[in-house]
Amino acid sequence: MDTFSAIPVFVAVVENGSFSKAAEALGTSKSAVSKRISLLENTLGVKLLHRTTRRLSLTEAGEHYFQHAHKAIAAATEGIDAVTQLQGKPKGILKVSTPMSFGRLHLAPLVTDFLNHYPEIKLNIIMDDKKIDLVENGFDVAIRAGDMQDSTLVARRLASCRSVVCASPAYLKRHGTPSSPDELTQHNCIRFAYDHYGNEWVFKKQNQCKKIKVNGNYQVNNSEALQTAALAGLGIAKIPTFVIGQDLSKKQLIPLFEEYTLPMQTFYAVFPERRHLPAKVRVFLDFIIEKLASDHPYWEINHHTR
Repeated sequence: MDTFSAIPVFVAVVENGSFSKAAEALGTSKSAVSKRISLLENTLGVKLLHRTTRRLSLTEAGEHYFQHAHKAIAAATEGIDAVTQLQGKPKGILKVSTPMSFGRLHLAPLVTDFLNHYPEIKLNIIMDDKKIDLVENGFDVAIRAGDMQDSTLVARRLASCRSVVCASPAYLKRHGTPSSPDELTQHNCIRFAYDHYGNEWVFKKQNQCKKIKVNGNYQVNNSEALQTAALAGLGIAKIPTFVIGQDLSKKQLIPLFEEYTLPMQTFYAVFPERRHLPAKVRVFLDFIIEKLASDHPYWEINHHTR
C-alpha cells in the first residue's frame, strides 16, 4: 500500500473524531476509511488509534505520527493554494467558524450571492459562540470578536460595532428609567454569558471611566436570546447594535445613558499563518467586508487592513 496516500485519511479521522465523519468529509464510505487505517497500521507495524464503541483516541505512536502527518497535509495544502493563486480561480471546500448571531444575521444572508459569484467553492459554515481551535478542527477561517491573543494565527480586521445599554418601554414604565449608570445596581440587568468584562459594564465619558457591577436573574450565551428577553421586558441589557439596530430605530428598545460610550467590539477574520493565503479565503473576506459596508449602517468598516 502507498503509505503516503493514507495520510489524508488518517488526518481526517483524527480531526473529525470518527470514521463515519471522516468518510463524509472525504466523500467515501466508512468501511473504506476503516480498511485504509487498518492497512496503514499493518504497514507501519504500530497501533495508531484506540477504538471503542463511543470514541477514538490516539495512541502514543499515533500522536507522533499525527504531528508529522498534519504538517505534511499543511505543506501539500499550501502548495495547492500557491497553484490556485496562479490560476486565479477560487475553488475547494471553505470551512468557516462564526459566532451564532453574527453568522445567522449577517453571514447567512450573503451565502447565496457569494456562491453564485464563486460556484466552485463549497462553503461549510459552523455557527457557535465558543472559540474553537482552527487548526485542530480543520477550519480555513474564523470570525471572532474581541482581542486576538493567539500568536499562531493571522488576524484581519473586518469591522467594529458598538453596543448600547437598553431596555423595552414596558420595562422602563414598570421600573423607572435610570438616570445614570450607578442606578443599574437597582435594576435587573440581563447579561451575555461570554462578555469579556464579566458582570462589569464599562462606561466612558470624556476622560473618565466608570465600571458598574451589575446583577440579574438571567444570562445567556447568545445575543439574539438576550435581545428576545430585553424586548419582552425582562430587564436592562447591553447588546451590540448589529443585533438590535432595527429595534432601536423602531423604538422597541430604548437606549440609555447616551452621553456615555461603551467599548467598541471589533470583529476579526483569523486564519492559520500561511505563506500563500488561499484564493477561496481571500475572496470570501473581501466579499463580506464589501457587503457589511454597503448593507449595514451599524458597522465601522476598515477596507485597508490586510
